[in-house]
Amino acid sequence: MSANWLSGLIDYGIIGLLLVLSVLVVAVSLERYALYRKLSIAAFEDIKSLELTLTRKLSVIASVGSNAPYLGLLGTVLGIMLTFNNMGKDAAMDTGRIMTGLALALKATAVGLVVALLAVVLYNALLRKVKVLMLEWEIANGRKTL
Repeated sequence: MSANWLSGLIDYGIIGLLLVLSVLVVAVSLERYALYRKLSIAAFEDIKSLELTLTRKLSVIASVGSNAPYLGLLGTVLGIMLTFNNMGKDAAMDTGRIMTGLALALKATAVGLVVALLAVVLYNALLRKVKVLMLEWEIANGRKTL
């Protein structure tokens, strides 16, 4: 029973959490992009308040991008532990069951990497847009910052 619980944890827990995080990253990215499109940079008196508005919520995307591979790695470790546990309990275990357990472990790693790649690409694209908007504000206001 314990092995089935752990298998479910890897499949539905870790991979499910990674999928939820990817939806969160896409949702925050779309919200930020919509804000950047409709934002009037002329309405800001100073560059710091503009920067605060533009960079709000970007840390969520960066956090997912940096931590998703570790969640995938956790799934991998749990999957390999489960496979070794099953091998230890059943000495006559066939290679098909062993490979299935290892494939489950690697699936968690792959999902973690895909989520991280998505988050990093979206973060970098949004950060570039933030820099462009801030430069446009500086050009329009004739001010330079260090």
